[in-house]
Amino acid sequence: MKNIRLYFIVFICMLAINTGIFAQSDIYKKLSEIAEITKIEKMESDEFQEKYLTLFKQKISPKNDSVGTFQQRVVVFHAGFDRPTVIVTEGYGGNYALKSKYREEISRLFNTNMVFVEHRYFLESTPEEKDWQYLTAENSAEDLHAIVAALKNIYTQKWISTGISKGGQTALIYRTFFPDDVDISVPYVAPLCFEVEDGRHEPFLQNVSTAENRKKIEDFQLEVLKRREQLMPDFEKFCSEKQYEFSIPLDEIYDYCVLEHSFSFWQWGNDVEKIPANNASNDEIFAHFTSISSPSYFAKGGNTSFFVQAARELGYYGYDIEPFKQYLKIKNSTGYLKKIFLEGIADSISFDEELSKKIVNFLETNDPKIMFIYGEVDPWTAAGVRWLKGKRNIKILIQPDGSHRARISTLPEAMKNEAMETLTKWLEE
Repeated sequence: MKNIRLYFIVFICMLAINTGIFAQSDIYKKLSEIAEITKIEKMESDEFQEKYLTLFKQKISPKNDSVGTFQQRVVVFHAGFDRPTVIVTEGYGGNYALKSKYREEISRLFNTNMVFVEHRYFLESTPEEKDWQYLTAENSAEDLHAIVAALKNIYTQKWISTGISKGGQTALIYRTFFPDDVDISVPYVAPLCFEVEDGRHEPFLQNVSTAENRKKIEDFQLEVLKRREQLMPDFEKFCSEKQYEFSIPLDEIYDYCVLEHSFSFWQWGNDVEKIPANNASNDEIFAHFTSISSPSYFAKGGNTSFFVQAARELGYYGYDIEPFKQYLKIKNSTGYLKKIFLEGIADSISFDEELSKKIVNFLETNDPKIMFIYGEVDPWTAAGVRWLKGKRNIKILIQPDGSHRARISTLPEAMKNEAMETLTKWLEE
């Protein structure tokens, strides 16, 4: 009888361990005590002691409780209570953060905890009723403020906010609205645009790299336009097989893919030497063309939430059509963002320049610990904060020949050392 009872106790204990009853760690318990967290799911991580996917209840309108709430995905990566915490202010969806190998660069460099926040109105962090009026920069900053306020009781050391591209914009916006929430901000390749078609990107592309390299790209764009009749059947087939649908005729999509080509080429740091010669075959020309500026970018349903933000507050870029005018089907490209990406809702959205003015005023009248990292040939750098001068804390590092992939790890050795020494000093202060 005693043996049976012992076996039964062992069985119950093993069952409890396997089902997690006895596996509630300190961080799990602390997360469970936060009222806004409605779900906690343990996840695998190759990089951290513990990792939890949580759902954080947010107000759709922080200024009006009656509008209701939505669930925002927040992933908590635990390394220890005795170290800094990096909050990743993602500008889009966050599925990649669920992968077991994921770790953000600064968190890896300084062995910090990490809090990853999926942006409102993207993927699983979208209200049931998608009312676009509440997708604002200020509301996204309020989301981050609520999360940090809740987690600062757990992670009491220094906080660093960081994000890439639109995530970098989000980190900058967050710092502007709540300057004391975090100690350090590191926006990567983050633009600060002043209009829907900002106007600084086109001149940037006219001067980027060398005249020889720019001519190679422009010649290729012209060749694609000159071969329109020969390449259009492949273009139509490509779009049909991918089941792309567009808000404008396919001939015009062809034009926009050509116009987008130079921006995309430099943004992602492509190799000029791989551009096909003008006498290359149609297959070679078409393959290179679609690999750099695929029509998928202009297809319906791709990224409406982002384009709502771009048209309302974040701004975007325009196209210089002058070199290609005689071959284009479109007369001009003005207003293309609303025309192509916001079909049916464009009339309800107008650009408000107050956000960019607020950010500029914040940067010019303050000197927070912010490190901006840009790539020299990335067109988004045209709308960077390079005009800021005379600041002691604000650092601007531009990777020579760097693209939108510029990171601390890609910087030249001297610049990388400067970044690391600066961040180390800031963390120790």
